[in-house]
Amino acid sequence: MRKSLLTLGLLAATAAPVMAADYSDDIHKNDYKWMQFNLMGAFNELPGFPEGSNHDYLEMEFGGRSGIFDLYGYVDVFNLASDPGSDKAGAEKIFMKFAPRMSLDAVTGKDLSFGPVQELYVATLMEWGGNSAVNSQKIGLGSDVNVPWLGKIGLNLYSTYDSNKKDWNGFQLSTNWFKPFYFFENGSFISYQGYIDWQFGMKEEYSAASSGGAMFNGIYWHSDRFAVGYGLKAYKDVYGIKEVSGVDSTGFGHYVAVTYKF
Repeated sequence: MRKSLLTLGLLAATAAPVMAADYSDDIHKNDYKWMQFNLMGAFNELPGFPEGSNHDYLEMEFGGRSGIFDLYGYVDVFNLASDPGSDKAGAEKIFMKFAPRMSLDAVTGKDLSFGPVQELYVATLMEWGGNSAVNSQKIGLGSDVNVPWLGKIGLNLYSTYDSNKKDWNGFQLSTNWFKPFYFFENGSFISYQGYIDWQFGMKEEYSAASSGGAMFNGIYWHSDRFAVGYGLKAYKDVYGIKEVSGVDSTGFGHYVAVTYKF
């Protein structure tokens, strides 16, 4: 059964005090799924060699819940028209990210909530970008946490295995949120949504900077079928790439999106 982002937004906006996940009778009672296509424009995306990249791409984004499993993921296809003048010409065409989590509450049948923490997970994150891009697998502890105003956020701490280097290389702390904050009479709304991915403890032999990451801040209008939005992304030594002459890895990028929801 598909639960729309409009419905999910309303639930997030009316988040009550922390309630533990209840799997005592049916682990599938809260199942849902969603999928959407985002036509994107990126401006000054980092890292850049020597400067930020400007390009278009199509993103298939999806997620949901099925019993013990929680899933988020997307597949990006760059340079849709195969324009030889594009920043992405000759580069990898596709980037994929999958982030399945397995609920420890559901697996054990126990209420593991405490304080603002609603649910705990074994969290994984897999990123594939091609031969010369980011290719990594991450595993760690995940959680759903209730915070003031934002409501429920995801908060995950991973250890990172770099497939390109064939070695473990540091850790990543990630969080994400989706907060509707202004509602129209027709049921559509405006949301503040985004994420933070921060890597740290990276090895000097693999990364010029031991820490780095990015924060995405998006303002989107949503209806049950469409969305339009703008995102400001702040970068600091992203992927451990140091800001030096000929490499731009710290600064701000801009994103615009038009979305159709299935």
